[in-house]
Amino acid sequence: MITKQKGTYDVYGKKGRDVLALRNIFEDLMTNYNYEYFRTPVFESSSLFHRGVGETTDIVSKETYDFKDRGDRDLTLRPESTAAIVRSYIENKLYTDPNSPKKCWFFEPMYRYERPQSGRMREHFQFGVEVFGSDDPLMDAEVISIPVNFYRLLGLKGVTVHINSLGDKKTRDDYRSALVEYLTPHINELCPDCQNRFLKNPLRIIDCKVDKDSEILKNVPSILDYQSEEAKKHFNLVLKYLDALEIPYEIDPKIVRGLDYYTNTVFEVIADIKEFGAQNVMCAGGRYNNLVKTLDGPDVPAVGFGMGIERLMMALDYENIDVSGDNSINCYIAPIGDEAKDFSLALCNTLRILGLKSDMDYLNRTLKSNFKQAERLGAKFMIIVGDEEIDTGVLTVRNMKTKTEEKVDNAMIIDYLVSELESLEDDCCDDGCSCDDCSCDDHCSGECHCKD
Repeated sequence: MITKQKGTYDVYGKKGRDVLALRNIFEDLMTNYNYEYFRTPVFESSSLFHRGVGETTDIVSKETYDFKDRGDRDLTLRPESTAAIVRSYIENKLYTDPNSPKKCWFFEPMYRYERPQSGRMREHFQFGVEVFGSDDPLMDAEVISIPVNFYRLLGLKGVTVHINSLGDKKTRDDYRSALVEYLTPHINELCPDCQNRFLKNPLRIIDCKVDKDSEILKNVPSILDYQSEEAKKHFNLVLKYLDALEIPYEIDPKIVRGLDYYTNTVFEVIADIKEFGAQNVMCAGGRYNNLVKTLDGPDVPAVGFGMGIERLMMALDYENIDVSGDNSINCYIAPIGDEAKDFSLALCNTLRILGLKSDMDYLNRTLKSNFKQAERLGAKFMIIVGDEEIDTGVLTVRNMKTKTEEKVDNAMIIDYLVSELESLEDDCCDDGCSCDDCSCDDHCSGECHCKD
C-alpha cells in the first residue's frame, strides 16, 4: 500500500469542513478590510528564496525542498509566501497601480524539510497578508489588527501581541557592533549554529532555540537601546495606534524573527492556550521595507504576516471551539423503483440550485434503509418518491424530527419546504432550551446548542 509522505496529512470529513469554514471566515474578514486575494505558484526559482529570505536563515540553509526540473533549472517548493508575492508584485508591475497601497491576502501550502511535530508539518498551510506602498505606522497597526480580530472572531481567549523594532539600517549597524562586542568572549559557549551565525548574521543568535535559556542570551543588549530617532518615532507611533485599537501588547526586545528581510516592526500574536504552554505563538510578521528593492524592484515599503492553519486548528480543538457547526442537510430524497430515479434526480438538482442542501439515495436502498440514511445525514425532511407519487404528482414528505408525514403537490414542494425550514429556524429554541435569548446553531436537528 502506498502511504502519504512523512510530514504531510490528509484532509477530509470534519477536518475538511473546519478548513473551509476557517478560510471563509478569513476571506469575509479580508473583504471587510478591503484586501484582495493573491496566489503564486507552488514552486519558484531557487534564487528567489536564497536572495529574498536569506542564505544564512535556517529555512534556506536547512529546510528548503530544492530540485532540478527536466530543463536543468534550479527550483524550490515555496517555503514561505512573502518573497513569492514580492516577485509577483515586481513582475506584474503592480507598483504602477494608482490604487495604492496594494493590500492582498493569501491561503497557500508551504514546504519546509524539518522534523515533523505537533502543529509543524513539512507541508503546511498559511493564511496571511502582504501590504505594499505605505511606510506609515498606521499600516503596521492595521496589519497587526487582522490576526488579533480573526482570533477574537473565532473565540480564542487572551489574544495579545508581542512586539519589537529592528529599526532602520543605522539602528541595526549600531546594534550589530554592540552585539558582536558582547558575544565575542562567550561565543564558544554557544551552540555550533550560533557560532556559525556569529560570523554571518549575529542578530539571529538572539532567536536561537537551543541556547534561548542561557544566561548569555538572557543578558544580551537590547536593540531598543540603539534605535535611531526616526526608528524610535516609527515604533512609538505603532504602539500609539495599537492603543487606539485597544489591542493589548507587550514590548519584547528578544523578537527578531528568523528571516533576514525584516526591518522596523516585528511582532508575534499569542493566545492563552493552556495546552500550548509557553509555545503559544499563533502567528508572526513584520515590516520588510528593503525586500522589493533587494529583488530588483523599486524602493517600496511593505509589511505583512503569516499564520499556520495546523496550529490554529489545534488551538480550536483544545478550546472546544467548533467553527464548521451544523453539517445536517435540508432534504433527503428516497426514490423507490427505477422510474422514480430520473424524477428524484431532477428534483434534487432543483433544490440544490435554489440553495437547499440536499442529497438522495444512489444505492437502491429499501425504504427502511433510506430512513436510517436520512437520519445519519441529519436531514430535516425526507421526500419519498415511488410509483404512486409519480402517478399522482403528489409527494410524501416526512418531517424527520416529528416523524409525521404530509402529502404535498409537486408544484408546491419548493414553497412548502422553504416555509417549513423557516418555521424550524423560528422555533429552534422552543424545545428544551432554558435560555431567554439565544441562537441555535443546528436549527433543531435534535438538540439545542445555545451561544452566550
